[in-house]
This record gives sequence, structure tokens and C-alpha cells, in this order.
Amino acid sequence: MCPRGARLIAGQGKTAVLVCHCLLIEGAGELVLVDTGFGLDDARTPRQLGRVFNALGRPQLDAARTAISQIRALGLDPRDVRHILLTHLDLDHAGGLPDFPHADVHLLGRELAAASKPRWNERPRYVAAHWSHGPRWVQHEARGEQWFGFDSVRPLPNSDDEILLVPLPGHTFGHTGVAIRRSDRWLLHCGDAYFHHGLVQTPPHCPVGLRLVEAFDEVDRAARRHNIERLRELALAHSGEVELICSHDAATLARYAEPAGVASAA
Repeated sequence: MCPRGARLIAGQGKTAVLVCHCLLIEGAGELVLVDTGFGLDDARTPRQLGRVFNALGRPQLDAARTAISQIRALGLDPRDVRHILLTHLDLDHAGGLPDFPHADVHLLGRELAAASKPRWNERPRYVAAHWSHGPRWVQHEARGEQWFGFDSVRPLPNSDDEILLVPLPGHTFGHTGVAIRRSDRWLLHCGDAYFHHGLVQTPPHCPVGLRLVEAFDEVDRAARRHNIERLRELALAHSGEVELICSHDAATLARYAEPAGVASAA
């Protein structure tokens, strides 16, 4: 996405770029996808995203960059994506759901409830066409065992990789992070809990434009700010054990990009 107000959002340069950072996890004979980004239907029919979003967010909708196309480019079969874990149902996170109709879609029940009956000011963020095919929803409650001081939910008990939902409400009512164990370390995909890597650094910093975007999109300011503070403490106290990423930070995604030009997630 190349939103307007570049200098306020990017903090430098002439073009602001916000990515949709998804994760693909290879397990025992199956694939797990964390968020889907925009999908093929979005690329074919951009107007379904809404005039306001297209005008302000200016998404660069390229079918080759969708999750399903990148999975194929990696030589993998999209039909092997058996589970999708959604941080939330915003249009830039759930647009690819129709591309994986056979997958179980895991999310917090509160998020599905909010998207099913959105308040008037939340309607633009949810696109019903993204789930009109009838996904195989798997709803989870925001409670469970502790993970580094956070409540967590374990949605894939039979997976070889330990994958947790870590509720982080504030951006939406049912927003959640997704934690993945990588040998002796954890990777926590924080979704839209924050928009810039500087917010979980000490001292925190962030372009003013992104702070305004975060505030505009939030449904619970106190909860969102509280979770950012908790994530910053987590990053500081457990830097050798947990790595944090978020959905829209282009600099973070660039660290994971394949040198051959096929991004590991986008």
C-alpha cells in the first residue's frame, strides 16, 4: 500500500510503503498461513475494497503478490494450506480467504462476532465478500495458559510446531497476535497491535503519521496502548527468546525477503 501523506507516514523520502506481512509455516505434511493479505479477487475487482480505502490506502493490487501466487512460486501446493490463523478480519488481512476455501480458519470468536455485526464506524474495515464462500471457521476464546505473561490460546494441538494465539485487543475487539516456536526462540507476529518497529524499541519512536493511523483505526485506545507497552517490555526483557514483527512495517519484511526476488511473505 502506498498511502497518501508520505512524509508523515514514512518519516523520510517521497513514498510511504506499508506491506501486508503474512507468514507461511511448513509443518508435517501441511502448511499453516498466518493472515492472507489481499487475495486474487481483490486484484481482479479492486472496487470491493471500497472507495475510501482505495483512495487513501492506494493498494498496489498485483495477483503475483498474493499469498496463493507466492506459495505456488515457492513450488508448494496451496491445497496443502490446511490452517489459516487470522490476527483479525480487516480487509487487508483476510482478503485471500477465498483462495483457500478448504482451510480451517482460526480466529478469536470476538473478532468474528464484531465482523458479522459491525458498528457503523467499523463497516469499511470489513469486506463481507472475503468470507461469502463460507469459510470453515474455528473460533477460540481469549483465554488459556500464560505465555511470557500474556494469556494465550493453543489452536493447533496436533501440529509439530507450537503455534499460539496471543490476544492483543485494541486495534479491533478480537485482534490477536500469533506466536510460533522456532527451535529455541519464538517469533511473535503482532498483526496491527503496532504499525512501526520503533514502537517496541526503547526508547520508542514512530513517524507521526503512523501514530495517527493507529489512533484512527483503534476501537479501544486504552487496550491498544496497554498492549504496546507490554510488547515493548517483552522485547526488552526477552530479546534473546522472542522476536517481534508486525503486519505493515516494510523495513521488517525486507529483512526476510528472499534475495532472488520472491518474498517469503507479502
